[in-house]
Amino acid sequence: MRDSLLLPAMPDPVTAMQKVFRLALAAMSEPGTVHAVNPMPQLDSLASATYALCLTLLDADTPVWLAPPLDTPALRANLAFHCACPIARAREDAAFALLTVDELDDLSGFNTGTDRDPDRSCTLLVQLDSLEEGVATSWRGPGILDSRAMQLPVPADFWLRRKQHAFPKGLDVFFTAGSQLAGLPRSTRVQPAVQGVN
Repeated sequence: MRDSLLLPAMPDPVTAMQKVFRLALAAMSEPGTVHAVNPMPQLDSLASATYALCLTLLDADTPVWLAPPLDTPALRANLAFHCACPIARAREDAAFALLTVDELDDLSGFNTGTDRDPDRSCTLLVQLDSLEEGVATSWRGPGILDSRAMQLPVPADFWLRRKQHAFPKGLDVFFTAGSQLAGLPRSTRVQPAVQGVN
């Protein structure tokens, strides 16, 4: 039964994963920039960029928590086969979490790291329908010369919840839509955009 759920991963996986990893690094080092992955197979309801990040970032040492809308037998089978990553039963045990916009209403339980070891925090992979149909926000911080405008369609109080964790603690986030991805490191400050200012 499991074999019937398995789908091919990336063509030329070593080269493809290197490219996706470089895109992920660029997205996190230049917050608010949008990057496109090469066309690749979709898996159930996962967009191609989401699946590409999973294949690139997840391994046997990275437990992943799956949001209920994305948690399917096909996803579990392919993550186990291609990534060998364990599925975390509890949010606090996850190194990565695979979410939809609906889960952004409650981010409690995910590991936000410590002042001494902030890198042990959970990284969120959040799949959206678009990266540009939300309320305008202004991003500032490392990797941004002045400010950068983004219009992610996320709940307004998501930005308030991010502020509950004082840097260096916090959650790093990759947002995906279709073949596109953008990064939001915990060091980035996000405010409502001022009209006429980027």
